[in-house]
Amino acid sequence: MRQQRAERAKQIMRKNGIPMLLEATPAHSRYLTGLKGFDYQSCRYVLFFAEHDPVMFEHNGSYHQMPDQAPWIKEWRPARSWLTASPGMEASRAEAKKFAADIKREIESKGLLNEKLGIGGFDGLAREALMEAGIKNIVDSRPTMKEAKTIKNQDEINCLKMVSAIVDGVWFKMWETLRPGLKDTDLSAIAAATGYQYGAEFASPGGWRTGPTSFDRGFHQSSRILQVGDLVYSSLCGSTYMGYASCSYRSFIIGREPNSKEKDWYKKLLDRINGVISEIKPGKTTADAAKHFPPASTWGYKDEVEVLASEIGHGIGLGGASSYDIPIINRQWSLDHPQVFEEGMTIAIEAREGETRVGGVRLEDMVVVTENGAELMDYFPRDEITVAPR
Repeated sequence: MRQQRAERAKQIMRKNGIPMLLEATPAHSRYLTGLKGFDYQSCRYVLFFAEHDPVMFEHNGSYHQMPDQAPWIKEWRPARSWLTASPGMEASRAEAKKFAADIKREIESKGLLNEKLGIGGFDGLAREALMEAGIKNIVDSRPTMKEAKTIKNQDEINCLKMVSAIVDGVWFKMWETLRPGLKDTDLSAIAAATGYQYGAEFASPGGWRTGPTSFDRGFHQSSRILQVGDLVYSSLCGSTYMGYASCSYRSFIIGREPNSKEKDWYKKLLDRINGVISEIKPGKTTADAAKHFPPASTWGYKDEVEVLASEIGHGIGLGGASSYDIPIINRQWSLDHPQVFEEGMTIAIEAREGETRVGGVRLEDMVVVTENGAELMDYFPRDEITVAPR
């Protein structure tokens, strides 16, 4: 997996005419190198070449400890950081100047000083210092990295299936656990502990919304006490296995069967997501899928931006809870700017229904695009609101 990811990145770099990347975004540097480490902004970074071995600039202890643990990386350097300007602007600019000199030295040694350098994860001080050092041809690394991450190899898909299995286990534990008298903060502690028990690298505590706070998505972890009759939903987004992250929602109801209004909300929700999934096939586009999302005016909103990241499909993979990768499926962009589905894409599809300060339901599924269409990767029951306790 590590070798295949690096080779795919090099192929995309060559295609885009970018011979080198300077990457500090944690998920992107992990994709390129197979290394994880201290994730504070710009404390560690990699200079990654399309035609040469990468140079890893590593943070303090890892710089000394990792070379014999990661023999596939041949070149190691100590990383320079100004800790997001915390030592003051004068000290930060001085350190950024040293950082830029280090990078220039490596680039010049490869004869690439005048070539494009894609950078990601750095602040303005870094860019200014690089420019002042004579590295002028700077571009944004994100389009190249997003493109590289779009198609997954089989090991990456298996990592996402593994994190889906972990999350399925957490949902089952929560179904067993949900009771009147618990608080939403109790649920977070149980969800996180269960995720770690089942093998998550990072276990999401979930974003629990209950009763009248369950529509539309907003504040959570309010210490609200669960009561009989409450609708409850949560995200288990950002649980990871080998860095590959979940994005999953399920809905529950406490101590009773859902009424006709609640069943109607959930039927609309389920039909919508099933419609989107039915369109996810190689050669079809996000415009085909996005037509199954209703317009924002359905809920009295004036603009599609008002449902951004609530009525959406989005690429998933290596990264945390806030990772939105290619492709994006929504009415805001997809109808006018469609993206083509390809085999090997992995996508999460989410939506919600309800009534403000009354209650609501959510569902999100994780799929992989195969030659025959979309294959579900998460299996916890999704066809109806789950009653707890049963």
